[in-house]
Amino acid sequence: MKIVIDAYGGDNAPQEIVKGALQALKEKEGFSVVLVGKREEIEALLSSETYDAERVGIVDALRVITNDMSPTEAVRKMKDSSLVKAFSVLNSDPDAQAIISAGSTGAVLTGATLLVKRLEGVTRAALAPVLPTVKGGFVTLVDCGANSDCKPAQLVQFARLGSAMVKATSGNRSPRVGLLSNGTEDKKGNELTKEAFPLLKAETGINFVGNMEAREILSGDYDVVVADGFSGNIALKACEGTALAFMTILKNCILAGGLRAKLGYLLMKPVFKEVKKTMDYNGYGGAVLLGLTKVVVKSHGSSKAKSIAASVIQAYTVASAGVSTSLEL
Repeated sequence: MKIVIDAYGGDNAPQEIVKGALQALKEKEGFSVVLVGKREEIEALLSSETYDAERVGIVDALRVITNDMSPTEAVRKMKDSSLVKAFSVLNSDPDAQAIISAGSTGAVLTGATLLVKRLEGVTRAALAPVLPTVKGGFVTLVDCGANSDCKPAQLVQFARLGSAMVKATSGNRSPRVGLLSNGTEDKKGNELTKEAFPLLKAETGINFVGNMEAREILSGDYDVVVADGFSGNIALKACEGTALAFMTILKNCILAGGLRAKLGYLLMKPVFKEVKKTMDYNGYGGAVLLGLTKVVVKSHGSSKAKSIAASVIQAYTVASAGVSTSLEL
């Protein structure tokens, strides 16, 4: 299997992207990577690294799509950009099963929509990040930004897409699906969630457990959380921001707490490290764009090597599990 990587997508490209790809190869067997971008610069970065050359390919691409460009115009006109060429490799090479980019979210979504086929029956592809929960498991949030405006029937599709991915990648045969709302009561929500609720309840292919609030996303009581892309993106950013704020507040309190606080920190240091590791989203990869015939993973724009490596392994895991095949609706 080949994992295609947009080596020039993201704030820290290409250094961290290349480093992350090589890190993934060291951590996992069973796949190779194709780095797409400026060949000479990529080769210069590789020259200082130790890696299995048989598992690394390069496709030359001289231009880069940036965040300030119109996504649709850029994808249509910049055929020689690293992102568009990466999609071209994905479509033309039967061994290429997944693509990863930390570049412009709009361009990645546009490229995936225009250049990768949707599964039969899927009306909208949805971004689905995986988040850690307080019970030690994971929850998949669908959608987190691909579709700001949705119809009730599309939320049902998101529930089916998320459930299929969890089943394929975790072995959980009956994932618990919650509908993001402003209360747990059946009648809570806006017009969209009120109309989607009975449809989800009547859907026999999913284990719908009712409405849930944003504060419960990381509770461990749900395996899939369904939302329109606008609400889901706000919820995701709030979770990430809260985690960062908590760690900052904790650090400030220790620094201001005097000798007793510092001694307590030394005694609890292994625990704090584990907490930080659990809350660090960089260790969980990116968001999978569900509903396509091949795997598309959108990594954080600020991704460094650790996050890129996790995204590569995530893409390999999802592709190996045959998620696209199992998502036929």
